[in-house]
Amino acid sequence: MRIALLTEGGYPYVRGESALWCDRLLRGLDGHEFALFALSRSARQEEAGWCALPPNVARVRTAPLWGPGPATGGVRGLACGSYGRRDKRRFREHFTALAEAVCRTETDADPSTGQADRFAAGLYGLAELAAERGGLATALRSESAVRILESVCRAPGALPAAHAAQVPDLLAVVERLERALRPLSLDWYGQRGQEPGLSAADLCHAVGAGPAALPGLLAKRAYGVPLLITEYGVRLREHYLTSAAGAVARGVAGAPVRALLASFQRRLAREAYAQAQLITPGNSHARRWQERCGADSERLRTVYPGMDAAPFETVGEQTTLLPPPDGARPPARPTLVWVGAGGPAKDLGTLLHAFAQVRAAVPEARLRIVETGGASGRTEPSAPPPGGGASRGRPGTPHGPAAHDGAAERDGAYTAHCRALAARLFPHGSADGAEPVTFEELGGPAVPTLADAYALGGVVVLSSVVEGFPVSLVEAMFCGRATVSTDVGAAPEVVGGTGLLVPPRDPGALADACTALLRDPARAARLGAAARARALELFTVRQNIEAFRGIYLELMSRHPVGREGAPAEEARPKDQVHPFAHPAESHLPGRWAAAAARRSGSAASSGLVSGASSSAVNGAESGAPGSAANSPEGRRPGSRPARRPSGTRTTKGSSAYVPSWARPDRTAREGAASQRPAVERAAVGAEPGEATAP
Repeated sequence: MRIALLTEGGYPYVRGESALWCDRLLRGLDGHEFALFALSRSARQEEAGWCALPPNVARVRTAPLWGPGPATGGVRGLACGSYGRRDKRRFREHFTALAEAVCRTETDADPSTGQADRFAAGLYGLAELAAERGGLATALRSESAVRILESVCRAPGALPAAHAAQVPDLLAVVERLERALRPLSLDWYGQRGQEPGLSAADLCHAVGAGPAALPGLLAKRAYGVPLLITEYGVRLREHYLTSAAGAVARGVAGAPVRALLASFQRRLAREAYAQAQLITPGNSHARRWQERCGADSERLRTVYPGMDAAPFETVGEQTTLLPPPDGARPPARPTLVWVGAGGPAKDLGTLLHAFAQVRAAVPEARLRIVETGGASGRTEPSAPPPGGGASRGRPGTPHGPAAHDGAAERDGAYTAHCRALAARLFPHGSADGAEPVTFEELGGPAVPTLADAYALGGVVVLSSVVEGFPVSLVEAMFCGRATVSTDVGAAPEVVGGTGLLVPPRDPGALADACTALLRDPARAARLGAAARARALELFTVRQNIEAFRGIYLELMSRHPVGREGAPAEEARPKDQVHPFAHPAESHLPGRWAAAAARRSGSAASSGLVSGASSSAVNGAESGAPGSAANSPEGRRPGSRPARRPSGTRTTKGSSAYVPSWARPDRTAREGAASQRPAVERAAVGAEPGEATAP
C-alpha cells in the first residue's frame, strides 16, 4: 500500500514527540511504502537537519511555509500579474467567498451549511485557479486581496474584532493567509503519465488539520484518495494558547489579526474534518475539541500515542513485588519527583508552595525537580551514520541543540524565578544536611537517564495548568510510580483510577494528596503497580502501530481508489467492504500490471484539470473526442480524473512548463548509486533554469 504522509513543522525536521511518533509509525509499518510530503515552518527548522529515514520511505517532497512567496520573475499566470479579466474576476470571486466565511460570525449551529459552504467554494476555487495559472503567491499578497479583506471586515455581520482592523493588521493577515495557502500552488498532485505525486497514493495520512491537510483535501477532491487525519494536539487549540500567551507580550499581532487567523484555522479544520474518512484523536480531550470544531463523532476513533516502555523496564520491574503487610521492607526517604521542561504552563510555583505544606506534615520529605531542557532523554529517531549520508543532504545534525527562540528564553526566566522562590521558601536545609528542594539537569552524573529520574522517589507530581497528552505521567506509570496530577488535558484519561487528581492552581489540595501517599507507602506501591499495568496495556508503541495497521486496511477496503471497474463510492452501500480490492502485485512491473499500466496510460492522455467550481477548464484545453472529459460524468467510471500538477501550465502544442520553485521530485530508486529517498524543496526566489535547493 502506498501511503502519503503529510506533515507540517514536524517529521522529518524536528525532534520531539510528533517526529518520534511518525518515525515509529513508518518503521513499524515497514510492509507499506511511504511518500513524505513535509511543510517547514522556519529556516532554522530546516537548518537543524533531518533524522535518518527508514528504507520504506520512497519519496520526500518539501516546501516552506515561511519567507517570501515563490519567485515572480519568469513565472506565468497570476504570480506575475499577466492575466486577463476572466482570471481576475475568478480570483476576486473565490477570495471574496473565502474572506467572507472567515470574517463573518457563526450564526448557524450546523457546520455543514452557510459560511462553511462558502469557505469550501472559495478554497477549492482558488486551488483550481492555482493549478491552471501556476500559483497564487503574488495574487494573495496583492492590493486587490487587501481591499477585498478590508471591505469584508467593514461589512455588517463581521467579527467584532475585525471591525477594528487597520491597514497593518490587514497586511499581516493577508501575508499569513498566503503562507497557509501555499500548498494550493505546489506541484505535489501529479498527472497520469507524468510525475505521480499524490495522485498515485492509496491513502493520504495528514498529521494535523491545518495546512498539512490541504494537500490531502485536494487529492481527495481531484482523485478520490481517502484522507485520514491524526491529531495529538488540536491545531486550533494550539493557536488559541499561542494567541493568549502573545496577547500579554510586546510587539505581537493585535486582536484583529488573532481573531481573523483563529477564524481561518477553525474553518479549515472544519472542512478537513468534514472531508476526512476517519479522524484519530490521541485522547478524549483532543476528541472534544474536534467535535467542537464540527467533526462527526461517527468518524472519530481514539488511538493513544505509542511510547517505548523498554527504557523504563528495569525500574518498573522492581515495583512488581509489593511490600509485605507488616512493612518488613526498609522504608525509603519520602521523596516527590517532578520531571519536565520548565515553563509557566508547568506551574512550578504552585508545586513549591504545596511542598512547603508537605514539609510541615512530613518534615523529612524531599522534592527533586529534574529539568529535561532541550535534551529530553527520550528515545529519538535514529541518528544518521558518520559522514552524514543518511541526513539526505541536509546541513546540520538532527540531534544537535534545540533551536532557542523567545519561548525558550521565557522558560529559562521562569525556571530562574522558581529557583529563587525555592530559596526563599526553604532557606535552611534538613537536619541531615540534605537540601529539601533540589534542581537537577537530566543527563548529568546524578540523573543520567529518564528512568533514573523517576527512580529518585516513590511519588511523581504533575502541577501543570495547561497540558495536552501528559507524557511524563505515562513514563512514571511505566516505572510503576504512583502519581499526583492536576485535572487538566488528558491527565484524567491517562491516569484512570491509578493516581490522584487535584484541581489546578490549588496548593492545599496538591499538598494533601502528596502527603497522603508519602504517609502510606503501601498504598503508593499498589497504585504504582496498577499504573504500570494500565500503561503497558494502553500506551505502548505496539498497540499504536497495530491500530493504524488495521485502520489502513479498513480504509482501503471501504474506499478503494482508482480501481478499474470499481463502483463509485456514492453508489456503493455504506457497509459494503471490498477487502484486497487492490492486489499488492499491481505495484510490480511485469505481466500482472501490464494491462493496468496500459489502461492507466490511456487515461493519462485524456485527463483534464478536475472542476472545483463553476469556472472549469475551457474547451480549448479539452482532450480529443472520446476522452474522459467528453463522457457524461467527466471522468472514466471507477478511475480518478487526471489533474495538472500545480505550478504547471500546459499550452496547446507545447510542453508543460514547471517553475523552478516547484519542480517535480525524483523517485528514490533512480540510479543504482543512490539509496536515499528522492528529495526536493520548493526553492524560494529561484528563476527558471536555476537549480533548486537540495
